[in-house]
Amino acid sequence: MTPALSPRVRRITLDGAGVTLSALLREADPAYPAADRDAAGTPGTEPRATVVALHGGGMSAGYFDGQAHADLSLLTLGARLGWTVLAVDRPGYGASAAALPDGQTLAAQAATLRAALRDFASRFRTGAGLFLLAHSYGGKLALTCAADPDGLALLGLDISGCGHLYATDINDVTERGGGWRRNWGVLRLYPPNAFRLSESLVAPMPERELREAARWPEIFPGLAARIRVPVRLTFAGHEYWWRHDSDAIADLIARLSASPRVEVDRQPDAGHNISLGWAARAYHLRALAFAEECRAGIDINVRSVPTSC
Repeated sequence: MTPALSPRVRRITLDGAGVTLSALLREADPAYPAADRDAAGTPGTEPRATVVALHGGGMSAGYFDGQAHADLSLLTLGARLGWTVLAVDRPGYGASAAALPDGQTLAAQAATLRAALRDFASRFRTGAGLFLLAHSYGGKLALTCAADPDGLALLGLDISGCGHLYATDINDVTERGGGWRRNWGVLRLYPPNAFRLSESLVAPMPERELREAARWPEIFPGLAARIRVPVRLTFAGHEYWWRHDSDAIADLIARLSASPRVEVDRQPDAGHNISLGWAARAYHLRALAFAEECRAGIDINVRSVPTSC
């Protein structure tokens, strides 16, 4: 079943150096911001910047355009605030699933994604640059890209549902599905029909991702030390995949030593799949606020930790 889309969200394809990637696109509302109007008063069409949204393992780009409630869609919210939002089906998902039945390693995914984003920038206005907003396994890809941007104009990263130390047995991590509670938390965190409507967003997790997932604690330190853009990480109040105790967070921040700004936040009343729950709008607004600070070049030089759950 093809997932429904929010108004003005459209499907496009991108050329990832010979790999066709599917994506959802919602361009910035043309009436915003007023400061971009020309002398005749015509609304400008240049977005503030472009948010590139990367879904997690076993999901798809529609994760960022949730249909269970009008408040869920990142694409709609971002466009209304002047951002172009591009949600990409990662390599091995969507249009590339048949060509890449086993998926790609993170390094290969990063190369494919960088090529696809260059293709996007050649055809669409991107504003001040690209801001990667990623969930779960998509966060691993965002960190991999940021460690070697290869000329991409990256403004910063906002990542939810991804840490560096697993909180569960590694053998469970590599099992398909991984357990309902770890992915969702508790029922009350989601709008009615959220699970039924999310069925169309679920996709098989490619074998290469499953195998590489177990190695993430070994891979992360080398990547983290090379990231030179601001990073914000959010852990849901009901996050069970990752360690997010004070010691784990301190170690996580310390490893992002080259980043000028690192923030770690908590999202109350949310499960791992934050963007499909009632907390989606609050999380997306916080992420876009961080993106705005990155766009504006605000350098607080802060390395902060959450004070409470």
